[in-house]
Amino acid sequence: MDRLLVITGPTATGKTALGVALAKRLDGEVISADSMQIYRGMDVGTAKPTAEEMEGVPHHMLDVADPAEDFSAAKYAKMAAACAEDILARGKTPVVVGGTGLYIDGLIRGTDYAAAPSDPATRRAIEREYDALGGEAFREKLAAVDPARAALLHPRDKKRLVRAWEVYALTGKTITWHDEQSRAVPPRFGAYTVALDFAGRQALYDRIDRRARAMFDAGLVEEVEHLLAAGLSPNCTAMQAIGYKEVAQYLSGECALDEAVDTVCRASRRYAKRQLTWLRSRPDIRWLRWEAEPGRAALDEAARTLAEEYAGRPFNS
Repeated sequence: MDRLLVITGPTATGKTALGVALAKRLDGEVISADSMQIYRGMDVGTAKPTAEEMEGVPHHMLDVADPAEDFSAAKYAKMAAACAEDILARGKTPVVVGGTGLYIDGLIRGTDYAAAPSDPATRRAIEREYDALGGEAFREKLAAVDPARAALLHPRDKKRLVRAWEVYALTGKTITWHDEQSRAVPPRFGAYTVALDFAGRQALYDRIDRRARAMFDAGLVEEVEHLLAAGLSPNCTAMQAIGYKEVAQYLSGECALDEAVDTVCRASRRYAKRQLTWLRSRPDIRWLRWEAEPGRAALDEAARTLAEEYAGRPFNS
């Protein structure tokens, strides 16, 4: 079975840089597995890699959707699988880089997202309940019956939270259970999965805060202004991403700029906690924990080691 090399982990752990270093060692190409980097015009707030950061390595699944589009995990899995198969057919290595667990699972497993039933009337009733409770309370409700799926989802991810409860309401089984049944089918790809983290939790949080604040310095407010001026609704799925929602609230006068910055930092740290919760439930993951923020030498050494492990042979340089 063809194998993918997957680099995942919580936000701000160096996935992009390590993925590029590995792709260069393994004659590979990167497939992004980030649910917000798929959107065109959303660059600063998603930490989308720049041409300089790509270092000449081809990247796939970036800028493939309009922000107004209701993009699904199933659509991602189909498109990303086509990218992986093309890369493999050309004798190269697919390096999957990103922190969106649902996307990574869908790509590797070939999950049949349509397997569980759906009912429009039930979904509308659940959507009303979500609106009444609020995202955080609704996610806590889901966590009482399906903690694994709740850990994967942001409180603002209304579509997927509602879908998870819809499946439970209609079948009495969680969406996690349905996905496990799908996993009984052989996966589409094999995978060698590496998760990045920091040895000390505070080091991760400090890096998250620095990156969040740097996004504002890099023009996040102006990016959101441009999206809204182009007619994008502040209520669409893409605008619920961390950073975009808070800036939209600032622009509408709901909060001060420094409050928006602080909220983005807190939300990013909470998201990292959820990502780690999901990753720790996976027994097949190889962990790489940085002692300090990795520089070029540390990234190169990690890339050398991981490339050897993935390929099953030593590299001479």
